Amino acid sequence: MYFINNIPFTFDELPHTALHTTEVVEAANCQRRYEPEDLYKASLYLIDEECHPMLFELELENPELLPVD
Repeated sequence: MYFINNIPFTFDELPHTALHTTEVVEAANCQRRYEPEDLYKASLYLIDEECHPMLFELELENPELLPVD
């Protein structure tokens, strides 16, 4: 999951092999579960505030923390 101030806005799919790795499953089980409705509502909120990074140009505080794409 990717968050802005603890508000989720998107996620990356895990590779199929990671879904069957004990460490990955245990780590995921310790985290909050998000339903599609949760992500939808959070995304709408970010859009209303013009803070959704996939739709609006934002200034980043720590760009070095982003994954290399």
